Amino acid sequence: MSVSSAASGAVPCRFANYFAVCGIDTETGLEPDELSALYQWLEADRQGRDQYTAATGENSEQSPLKRKFKSKVLAHYPKNIEWNPFDQDAVNMLCMPKGLSFLTQADPRDPQFHSFIITREDGSRTYGFVHTFYEEVTSPQICSAMQTLHEMHNAEHVSTNHHSSSSSSSSSIDSLTSSLDEADSPPFSSILPSSRAAGGYDSSRDTLYVSKALCLVTTMPFMYACRNFLSQLHRAVTAATAPPLPLESYIHNILYEVPLPAPGRTLKFHGVYEPIVCQRPGLEELPLADFPLSEAFSLLGVENLVQVFTCNLLEMQILLCSRDYQRLMTVAEGITTLLFPFQWQHVYVPILPASLLHFLDAPVPYLMGLQSKECTDRSTLELPQEANLCFVDIDNHYIELPEDLPQFPNKTELIQELSEVLLSFGISANIGATPKRTRTCSPRKPSTFNRECKTVTLQQLEDDGRNGNLAGEELTMLELLQGNATLERLHALTERTGVTVARVDALRASVKAQGIDRQRAAEEDELRNAKLNVQLREVFASRFTTMFADYEGFVIQSAPDLESWLTNREQMHNFDKASFLSDQPEPYLPFLSHFIETQMFATFIDNKIMSQWEEKEPLLRVFDARINKARLYNVRAPSLRSSNYQRCSILRESAQAIEQRLMKIDHIAIHPHLLDMKFGQGKYEQGFFPKLQADVLNTGLINSKWFHRTASAQRRKDHNTHQTEHLNADNDLKECIRFPPQMVEGCLVQQNSIAFWEWDTSPPLSIKPPKKSVSASCLKYMQEARSLGKNLRLAKLADLSPAVIAQTNWKFVEGLLKECRMKTKRMLVEKMGREAVELGHGEANITGLEENTLIASLCDLLERIWSHGLQVKQGKSALWSLLLHYQAREEKLEEQHTESSLSRVPERKKPDCSISMPSLCVSLLQDMSHIQSMSEIKTDVGRARAWVRLSLEKKLLSQHLKQLLSRQALTKKLYKRYAFLRCEEEKEQFLFYLLSLNAVDYFCFTSVFTTIMIPYRVVIIPIKKLSNAITTSNPWVCVSGELGDSGIMQIPKNSLDMTFDTQNLGKLTTAQLGHDNAGLLAKWLVDCVMVRNEITGHTYRFPCGRWLGKGVDDGSLERVLIGELVVPSRDEDGGRGCRTPPLQQSSSQTTSMTSMSGREYKPTSAQIQEGIGDAVSNIVKHFQKPEKERGSLTVLLCGENSLVATLEQFFHHGFKSARLFQRTVFVWDFVEKAVAFLQSADQMVDMGLICQSFCHYIMAINSTPRNIGKDGKFQLLVCLGARDRLLPQWLPLLVGCPVILQMYEDTALLRDHTTVSALIGILQTLHNFPIKLESSLIKGIDL
Repeated sequence: MSVSSAASGAVPCRFANYFAVCGIDTETGLEPDELSALYQWLEADRQGRDQYTAATGENSEQSPLKRKFKSKVLAHYPKNIEWNPFDQDAVNMLCMPKGLSFLTQADPRDPQFHSFIITREDGSRTYGFVHTFYEEVTSPQICSAMQTLHEMHNAEHVSTNHHSSSSSSSSSIDSLTSSLDEADSPPFSSILPSSRAAGGYDSSRDTLYVSKALCLVTTMPFMYACRNFLSQLHRAVTAATAPPLPLESYIHNILYEVPLPAPGRTLKFHGVYEPIVCQRPGLEELPLADFPLSEAFSLLGVENLVQVFTCNLLEMQILLCSRDYQRLMTVAEGITTLLFPFQWQHVYVPILPASLLHFLDAPVPYLMGLQSKECTDRSTLELPQEANLCFVDIDNHYIELPEDLPQFPNKTELIQELSEVLLSFGISANIGATPKRTRTCSPRKPSTFNRECKTVTLQQLEDDGRNGNLAGEELTMLELLQGNATLERLHALTERTGVTVARVDALRASVKAQGIDRQRAAEEDELRNAKLNVQLREVFASRFTTMFADYEGFVIQSAPDLESWLTNREQMHNFDKASFLSDQPEPYLPFLSHFIETQMFATFIDNKIMSQWEEKEPLLRVFDARINKARLYNVRAPSLRSSNYQRCSILRESAQAIEQRLMKIDHIAIHPHLLDMKFGQGKYEQGFFPKLQADVLNTGLINSKWFHRTASAQRRKDHNTHQTEHLNADNDLKECIRFPPQMVEGCLVQQNSIAFWEWDTSPPLSIKPPKKSVSASCLKYMQEARSLGKNLRLAKLADLSPAVIAQTNWKFVEGLLKECRMKTKRMLVEKMGREAVELGHGEANITGLEENTLIASLCDLLERIWSHGLQVKQGKSALWSLLLHYQAREEKLEEQHTESSLSRVPERKKPDCSISMPSLCVSLLQDMSHIQSMSEIKTDVGRARAWVRLSLEKKLLSQHLKQLLSRQALTKKLYKRYAFLRCEEEKEQFLFYLLSLNAVDYFCFTSVFTTIMIPYRVVIIPIKKLSNAITTSNPWVCVSGELGDSGIMQIPKNSLDMTFDTQNLGKLTTAQLGHDNAGLLAKWLVDCVMVRNEITGHTYRFPCGRWLGKGVDDGSLERVLIGELVVPSRDEDGGRGCRTPPLQQSSSQTTSMTSMSGREYKPTSAQIQEGIGDAVSNIVKHFQKPEKERGSLTVLLCGENSLVATLEQFFHHGFKSARLFQRTVFVWDFVEKAVAFLQSADQMVDMGLICQSFCHYIMAINSTPRNIGKDGKFQLLVCLGARDRLLPQWLPLLVGCPVILQMYEDTALLRDHTTVSALIGILQTLHNFPIKLESSLIKGIDL
């Protein structure tokens, strides 16, 4: 069999995929690290220095021992696997992110362990586990090169070293701090001012050591098992005696003969000295997570971790920072494993070396970990964008959260439950939860002191016999005896002759006992961490099970087959978000409204829909099973909207399952054995990792007779031992393999014992891999359409030239443009769908909460676009920073040119009465000044978001941004060449997408900033043709909105224009206009009242068309007017016009003309009845909406086509209002005559309480101090009757009154008993809703 065929199994059924060795290549010698040179090139480009000099010049300020040198993958086995190709460059960089590290015998050389992860283009992950140790450099060329570098370094800096002893000491501390990147805990003595402590090297007296890394690459995160195996390999290298077998035997065993454990099973395999046990969760359990969550909680604290977890759920940019690689990996994996049943869909790089810091410029959600000494001082770490960034300083237990971060539901109760779980394992919940602190002092001195204390403490523990450790002298003696061949032979001779050396035997027994104790302690620690891990994860899984228990009821499955669903995916709504949010408790809404817009939730719903055609995704299958199980024990219907916290009830059972599985070994892998190796290879040399025999490790085919004989015997023995147990294995075992007992790429898998493999020389059969959870077409769709940032993977690490970086950034530009198109399209479709409801064309599918979430998402997108390719960060908001630059530049130009036509755009003409309303200047700078004057906003990020909301509400967002970007000189100064804002074609498309948002109305500024002071302008428009433009009385006005009213304000005499400041009134609804009837010309004929918000520019028109004065019209001195938003015409709006339907109009004018002349258009009886039905239906729909989305009820009661307007038409039908040579009669006159009749003694006795209430209401309305006129009194009567559910009871009183015969014609609707009965039935439907009236309607009424 060939090497490739043996090594390239199509099925990921092996425990480990690759074993690699990374270190120094003695043939090429010392080479500068290319990634470090690239980072210097990028920094020079950013700072405007010569890139070539920066990239090629060595850092002469740094000791050669501290410089970065290139490492290489010295060997990896096997050569390649088809389904998981070996990425040599990525493995090399992640095994040694900082390159080679050189030390001398004076430095501590403790081995270190860390892990990493590689995310492939299809989103699958590969885990790497690295054991780094130091090996003596035996190459004379390397030692000579290092000696030469040190001589050059000393010669260049000899004068500096003798300048000041204090500076030398400081430099020593700095170099020590830098060395922390390679070693965690150097001893305190190493900071002494000696040549060695200062990083000196002399080949005649010093021994040079270089770092080397052993790496295992696996498909599953078996962290403990891999760490144990690599640790035993290193022990075999450093031990005084050779290991039992050549190292090739152990590596070959784990690569080819140790399989993945079956789901729900435990596997035991053998390392060099000790057995290793690993377990895999069952198919119905939470997926494997081997990284210790206890460490993540201890490092950050419970509350901090929950906050970072919330940022992760909302797909914000998360940057982890630590000196320790394994801490980065532990926290990153800990956060992502808690996401069940959701999965992170974007860039995931837990270890990002400092040389690749420019990757943080990616304008997409990411989770990255940065290993850098810069993290000790947050102010020195320059990040291109921080508006949506969560910064986590792991070492200092410090986090910075984005602004306006929604709280995770029941956060307090969740923290309490997590703390109790941690305390049950002896871990304090307050570890890591240190308060935020300023960092004015350097953390280096305290850390040096800590290292000194740690060194002393460890030395005391090592010498303490009570801890099971040997004293220093005894340990030295044992090492001497074990390392001396002569003494070893002498000791063997004494044993054969019957003479015992008690001292040596006691030492050997003590060391053996310590080894057993260490192994037992390690097993107990692994069991404890596994139990704690699963309990902490179950707490989070229980929260999601509770919050999304009914999610299936809101999934929209409208496609008949998978192909049609994939074709129309972007045009289809897969989840009823509005209905889902309406069913959730109020405290959950801020978080859930953002979360259901994330990519991970969209992927989760997509997987649910595809499960009807494909096999369920594993996480989804487990989650649905948990929901179904919960429904059997708990019927949630009565408490659906309850926000009560439900604690996890399966903590004990989950921990017991882990413990039982680890205590019981299900399968034992083949023991390591001798291989057919060439003579002389595999020779042991203490302290040096040998050069492994490649032809043995690159293939799983074993031809030795010993192997067939020994392996077969071992298999028969183990098979007989476990035969009974294997025969009783359940179906879970079979499901994990999904293959019959046959050859799979040369590997024979037995049905009842997957731990025993047999390699065959026959050609492999063509077996298809197991069916995945999604088809190939689905995978392609997931990669292209379902994720915007997921495919923006990192470029090949071997080729990080500026051209490749530019190409990567071009992908970012395309992704940002596509995201802008999708977001604006979503905002348009949802908003226009809602407006279609107002026109009666459909059902609403967006709520104000969703709208606010979409706008917040747009603000985040703009921040990412403005931060992409930014040269130097200035403030946390890149958008606001550019606005400030623009403002400063324009102010300087205005000083030179007092009238700049570029910064001011004149106000467009308004329809109707815009001639009388002074024009409002529309200016980018003026909008900025409005935002800057808002004391409620404290941060640049908040100001930028407020400016975007204001521009969007004014339909000027695209125009303002185009004006902002028109200064190309400023853009070129602040942005790099590949930045989005310097791509002309994409920038034009981006502005066009934003321009499309002008087609809909947004009140995103008015509805969010509810407490700010806003200036309003009021203009009274009289009917001038009747020469009553100005009255001699004292007029006043009171403006009301959804958020309050302005109070009564006197209008200056002889003036029709006034301005006032008041707290934000929201959308304006009513305006009360009146006067005191003083003077000779007290009568006032008003056409309308215009009110404008001077910040947003929204202008409202309140139609009147009636007289105000005694003895004219209906005698009213005060009128309540209903507002309508003035909508500019398309031509007058200059391209930013809105074609949305206007708000409801006032009914005053439409009904008054009928009352005064009776010659206006009169609707038919059918139209009147239909109008009443529509008016009542609109009120019912109003109350069916969420409370925050209902809008103004006053418009539905008193506006155009409202309840009052349609009932007026009903009462005016057949009414004898105009009489020759007599005063005009109003409907209110009929009501008053009816009351006078009802107040007779006989009628009061017959009608009882209903009649008394009706008369009481009429008297209260007539006795009000307000002079609202007869039509105003009728409007008030209808509103009060609707509020108190009395209208259906009052109608029979009016119909049965004899006065109706005198004042109504025979054909009047009010005299048709069938029609009246139908009207009563319609009005009774309003009894189910609590109608609340604005204070402007019922002011002065005492009931």
